[in-house]
Amino acid sequence: MFKLIDLPFDAAALEPHMSSNTLNTHHGKHHAAYINKTNAFLKERPNAPASLEDVVRLAKREQDKKLFNNAAQAWNHGFFWNCLSPQAQGEPQGELRSALEKAFGDLATFRQEAKAKGEGHFASGWLWLVADKSGAVQLTDLHDADTPIADDGVIPLSVCDLWEHAYYLDYKNERGRFLDAYLSTLINWRFAESQYEAARKGERGWTYPT
Repeated sequence: MFKLIDLPFDAAALEPHMSSNTLNTHHGKHHAAYINKTNAFLKERPNAPASLEDVVRLAKREQDKKLFNNAAQAWNHGFFWNCLSPQAQGEPQGELRSALEKAFGDLATFRQEAKAKGEGHFASGWLWLVADKSGAVQLTDLHDADTPIADDGVIPLSVCDLWEHAYYLDYKNERGRFLDAYLSTLINWRFAESQYEAARKGERGWTYPT
């Protein structure tokens, strides 16, 4: 059985860019619901894997859409909380910065392309920054509950939630403003750097607490 993990910061810590009202609803209701539904489905699977990552991969492999949607959303949200920082962290450093500059030319272009991809994404989903085993980075937008952990070829570095419940209370239908706040202020570059280091070492990176 999996538990709703705590936020790594106070619910008011991201204001004014993300309100405590949004976080209390997003974390306490949406994320909690995905955890509860995942646990309910797993009651019917006495030999289910112990890790949430392996549950996601099993559901994907067996094309169990209901289990996948809830388990993947539970994992995605846990990862997302770690991608947010109460203190603006400026710009990425070290090897991740070099990889971003190699892929996009410069950080300003990265932010422009990330915002454009996030704004252009139709309906619900997630905007991911991922790295492959060679260390090359790229942006990818995935629909609904889809997640890069279902693909052994990449490791997620950072993610922005594009579901309306992530931003509607604060930004209404202006997803672009939310993306601006995420890319300029909220993104946790230190976490992304640690994920990139794991990718370069062939490690799994962050895993959902059990």
